[in-house]
Amino acid sequence: MEAGDRHVVSAQNTIFIVSDNHTRNALGCYDHPAVQSPNIDSIADQGTLFSNAYSASPLCGPSRAALATGRFPHQSGFWDNILVFDGTVPSWMRRLRDQGHPVTSIGKLHYKGTDDKNGMTDEIVPMHIVGGKGQVSALLRWCGQEPPMNAQRSIYLHECGEGLSDYGEYDVTILEKALEWLEQNSDGETPWTLIVSFTCPHPPFKTPQRFLDLYAPADMPLPKQTQLEEHPNHPAVKILRESKNYRDMWDKDALRVIAASYYALISMVDEKIGHLLEAVDRQGITDRTRLIYTSDHGECLGAHGLFGKSCLYEEAIGVPLVMSGPDIPKGKTVDVPVSHVDLYPTLVAAGGGTLTEEDDDLLGRSLFETFSENPESRPVFAEYHGTGSESGCFMLRDKNMKLIYHVGMQPQVFDLEADPFEQNDLTEKADSLNDLEQRLREICDPEDADARAKSAQRTHADAIGGTDEILKTGVFKRSPVPGNDADYTP
Repeated sequence: MEAGDRHVVSAQNTIFIVSDNHTRNALGCYDHPAVQSPNIDSIADQGTLFSNAYSASPLCGPSRAALATGRFPHQSGFWDNILVFDGTVPSWMRRLRDQGHPVTSIGKLHYKGTDDKNGMTDEIVPMHIVGGKGQVSALLRWCGQEPPMNAQRSIYLHECGEGLSDYGEYDVTILEKALEWLEQNSDGETPWTLIVSFTCPHPPFKTPQRFLDLYAPADMPLPKQTQLEEHPNHPAVKILRESKNYRDMWDKDALRVIAASYYALISMVDEKIGHLLEAVDRQGITDRTRLIYTSDHGECLGAHGLFGKSCLYEEAIGVPLVMSGPDIPKGKTVDVPVSHVDLYPTLVAAGGGTLTEEDDDLLGRSLFETFSENPESRPVFAEYHGTGSESGCFMLRDKNMKLIYHVGMQPQVFDLEADPFEQNDLTEKADSLNDLEQRLREICDPEDADARAKSAQRTHADAIGGTDEILKTGVFKRSPVPGNDADYTP
């Protein structure tokens, strides 16, 4: 079976740019009223924008595992930020590398560690989970003893505004290494793939003042359902809100400062992407280089009474996705829903590679197939088994209708055409509920996946000392950059 067998594409260079924590609508090209992102917008203008792109899971570890393997967590067993990609499941990088197409990564990967099995020809300044272990306290969700992540509240309320975090400093290094790599590797005839993976706009939302000057807090639009009386009362949402200590965070002025700081951080990432685009042009490889931009997951930014990711609302699971370059239509918008798992066959095809029998379980399709005049629409799926959840949750979007299925709890149903901000749960009156659940079960048995995830988390927790030992470890605010230690709190 050939990659892209319905749409033949030429083998070219690919620069695959990945950011962290960038919600889908927070770009000028997605019609956001405030965000200034001229460089990412230019990729969309010169190529194709996917208006309904989704992460496979709203958390770094399982999302990045799905980006690598083209498989959802219930297929791969990479469930959370501890049980992460370790090279034991085939990746598109390995598929291309083994067929003679070099693949280099620069920046954040969030895998178990550097290993030849990951599939890279080279990993430059990689960021992986802490000590190959990650945030082990999250394993205790299997038994309902996961400690609260109280530091999350402080990150949003007190670590935004002027400055530069260690993530911002790391991104400077990532850009420098990427520019250096392009200067040294643009002369050859053999196509290559370069992954440039930034850590921003993940919190802390700190940037130099010149980016903050672009956004007056008083002018910032507020997300939907930020006020206490508007917060959804679904039990899964309440559990997540409490586990992250998102209490007393709903002052409108404070929310606007947080939003302005987040958008400023997006503009900072966009400027770095502009430097990459300039380097491609300077090296004279624009006409033989494809550009792809996406993010591992989104950011709620206060919507639905939540911050961060870890849920299946559009703000958390929806991601930007734009592409440009050879064989990619210019000025096109693809409205059919697509998924990060579609990038595996897409990137293999882009590098001139072929899929093998090992790839027969892939559920994604090459994005090159969506460039036809009337691309076939099909349901898009996502799932979550990480921190702040007592049971697995699963998403099935079919055209305008969206189901969020919670194991052991009432589902949620939304009509995204009539209610794009998911403020009106139609569970009690949705005629399509049974059909949506049936389609979801054709992809995944949610009860089985939930049980397998918790079993894997329990087994791993027992192997590292059990509940008492894990609770002694404490919780860290966020993954440290290479060379830094994790900042644990009791």
